[in-house]
Amino acid sequence: MQAELIIDVLRHGETTLSHTLRGHLDDELTQTGWQQMQNSIEQMQPYPWQVIFTSPLQRCAAFAHTFAINTHLISYEDANFKEMNFGDWEGVTTEQIYQQCPELLANFWQKPTQYTAPNGESLSDFQLRIEQGLFSMIEKMQAQQSSHALLVTHGGVIKLLRCMAQHQPLDNILKIQAQLGQLHRFKLTLDDDRQLQITEA
Repeated sequence: MQAELIIDVLRHGETTLSHTLRGHLDDELTQTGWQQMQNSIEQMQPYPWQVIFTSPLQRCAAFAHTFAINTHLISYEDANFKEMNFGDWEGVTTEQIYQQCPELLANFWQKPTQYTAPNGESLSDFQLRIEQGLFSMIEKMQAQQSSHALLVTHGGVIKLLRCMAQHQPLDNILKIQAQLGQLHRFKLTLDDDRQLQITEA
């Protein structure tokens, strides 16, 4: 039986380590960052969501769990929805990286499918992890007969979803926009052969 689900994906707001590659670093939201997320959420009233999913990193999870409590919704943490792991580049600004290894950084921006941050996660592994998260999300939603979820996650995750929905080459992922604290809506379709289709709704 084909499943069609709506997922509203919220990027976390500004954090204490904004302007660096945060990746798996667990930095906090600033007051501005929290407000950015709240402003986006408030535009959706009455809230359409039946369940909430979130990255376990606190810049996502703190807001997600607070919102879940306030709206009496169930929230699930899933480590598959963490940001890409940038390895040795985590917590470092792109300007600092450019000073240290300009050629590698330029290659990473242009061909992220072929170049990876030192000791970081490859784009193919990142995509596989996000897809695993989506399958797990779909299973939970189907089990509780939910059709509309909120996912609180990171810029890289949203860029990947938009890239897949637009059928763009993965090398274009870093050219795609995902602003702090902004919502993006996707439709997920899972057919009988467990083939997942993602479209922007």
